[in-house]
Amino acid sequence: MSISEAKYIWMDDELVEWSEAKVHVMTHALHYGTAVFEGIRGYWDEGVLKVFRLRDHIVRLFNSAKIFHMSIPYTQIQIEEAIVETIKANSIKENCYIRPIVYRGYGVVGLNPIKAPVKVAIAVFPFGKYLEEKGVKCCVSSWRRISIDSQPPAAKVCGNYVNSCLAKVEAVLNGFDEAIFLDSHGYVCEGTGENLFLVKDNVLSTPPTVSGILEGITRDTVMTIAKDLEFKVQERLIARSELYTCDEAFFTGTAAEITPIISIDNRIVGNGSPGPVTRKIRDQYFKVVLGKIDKYADWIVKV
Repeated sequence: MSISEAKYIWMDDELVEWSEAKVHVMTHALHYGTAVFEGIRGYWDEGVLKVFRLRDHIVRLFNSAKIFHMSIPYTQIQIEEAIVETIKANSIKENCYIRPIVYRGYGVVGLNPIKAPVKVAIAVFPFGKYLEEKGVKCCVSSWRRISIDSQPPAAKVCGNYVNSCLAKVEAVLNGFDEAIFLDSHGYVCEGTGENLFLVKDNVLSTPPTVSGILEGITRDTVMTIAKDLEFKVQERLIARSELYTCDEAFFTGTAAEITPIISIDNRIVGNGSPGPVTRKIRDQYFKVVLGKIDKYADWIVKV
C-alpha cells in the first residue's frame, strides 16, 4: 500500500521535514539489513489519539537491538516521548501507523557493523486497513520461514523481511492475498507479516514461538482476550493439513489487526466468511484498542 505522507519525521532528536528525512547511500543498513523496527498503531477516537501498547513495542524494539549488538543512544522513556512529540508535531487526528527504526548508519562497509553508528528515526503517518477485513485468500508458500537457528525470530530485524517479500510477491502473482509459511520442519508457522490462529471446535490454536514466529504483541493481546472470553487457547505444533480442515482461521498483527482467512490453497475455510469466534474476538479487540474496557486501560497511551 502507498504511504500517506505526514509533515515531520523524528531523526536523532530532531524533527526533520518529511522530504528531507534522508540517509547516505552507503548507510550500512541499506546494504546489509542491519536495522530493527516496530510497527505501532494509533486510533483516533473521541478527540484523542489512542496509541496501543506503546511500552510493549518499545521494549521489543530494545530487545531486538540488543540481540544484534546495537546500543540505542536513548532510553526507552526517551523513545516513547519522541513518539508522542512526533505525533503532536504532525497534528495527527486520524488512525495512524508509528514506525520507529533503529539502524546502522554511515561509516563502515562489510559484515562487521559494530563500529557503524546507531541511528534512530520515527515516522508517524495516516494508516487505514492493511488487509481486507471481509477476509483474505491465502496460499501456503513454497518458501520456508527462516529457521530459528539461522535468524532469531524474537528480533524484528529488517533483513528477515526479505524472506517475507519473496512469499508475499509469490502469493500475489498467483492470485492470492497473502501467504502462510511453514517452518523448516514442515509445520505451520505464520504469515508474511502476521501471526496465525486456527479455530476448531471453539478451541484456538497458534504455533509456538519455537516454530520461528515473531512474538507478536497483537498475538499476545488476542490470546489474553480469548481466555477472558473463556475460549481455550493452545500453543502447539500445527500440521499443514489442519489448515484445510479448521473451522476458522485468522491473522493477527499490528497492521493486520484481526484479519479473517476465508480460503487456503483454494480450499474454503468454514463457510467462506468470517466465523463466529473470529468475529467475537475481533469485536472485543477493537473495544480494547479504543480503551473501552477498563481492564486493559494500561495498554492505552492517549496523545
